[in-house]
Amino acid sequence: MTEMIELPFAYRFDEAIARLALDPLNKVDIHKQQVKVPLDQTIITIQSIGTFQAPTFILTGIESDQHFERIKSIFHFHRNLEPVSTHFSQTNLKELFLKYEGTPIITDYSLYANLMKSIIHQQLNLSFARTLTERFVHSFGEQREGVWFYPTPEKIALLEIDTLRNMQFSTRKAEYIIGISKAIAEGELNLDAFANDTDETIIKTLTKYRGIGPWTAESFLLFGLGRENLFPLADIGLQNSLKQLWNMEQKPSKEEISSHLEAWSPYLSYAALYLWRNIE
Repeated sequence: MTEMIELPFAYRFDEAIARLALDPLNKVDIHKQQVKVPLDQTIITIQSIGTFQAPTFILTGIESDQHFERIKSIFHFHRNLEPVSTHFSQTNLKELFLKYEGTPIITDYSLYANLMKSIIHQQLNLSFARTLTERFVHSFGEQREGVWFYPTPEKIALLEIDTLRNMQFSTRKAEYIIGISKAIAEGELNLDAFANDTDETIIKTLTKYRGIGPWTAESFLLFGLGRENLFPLADIGLQNSLKQLWNMEQKPSKEEISSHLEAWSPYLSYAALYLWRNIE
């Protein structure tokens, strides 16, 4: 089934897919302005045929209303970005939001994939983290039509610790990945059930599991569920971006950053996204 979407607000698809393209596991064609999304057992193609001011998209491969709604949610087609730009035009991030106006928060394609990727990336430099994530998906996931699908929690739950250790995972990280996958596979941890919970409830629940700290839980909220009002104060990338933006000699402290959060609310996640984008 093919669907067309015309958005009634400015939308910067080029910026959105440029960020997606940083992950080698994503199937992105910058020249064609196209991305292929693995969703359940389906591959859905999103093709931009419009402009920044008149964004229009062709979606092919849609097999159900649920797929259509999920794609709209992942790519932020369901929420107008104009209030975000208007809000930040009155703040000290005005120039940043003029530069990236209309850039959406695009979530990961699955909640499980988001959690696995975040755990793998913990305390690793970005290059090796991406290599290790690729190794994980290439070994246990599935490729179809050039598109990679993350493995299922049921498959990962059955792995031995040494299997991951032999792929350069630390023993502790291997334990985290397998343990959390078991909790999901056995129904103890239901990621989909978080949809209507508060950020605080989700963080409290997730951080009970070994391997999920506040940073991973916040990443799940932002790039898993697409929550709009999160700013990970401990993130070094955000600190460095603000240091550059504010022409500071040293990175701003958490306290210095916190003094601005009220003015940036209720769209802290966009502040974080645009600051990351500015330094990438």
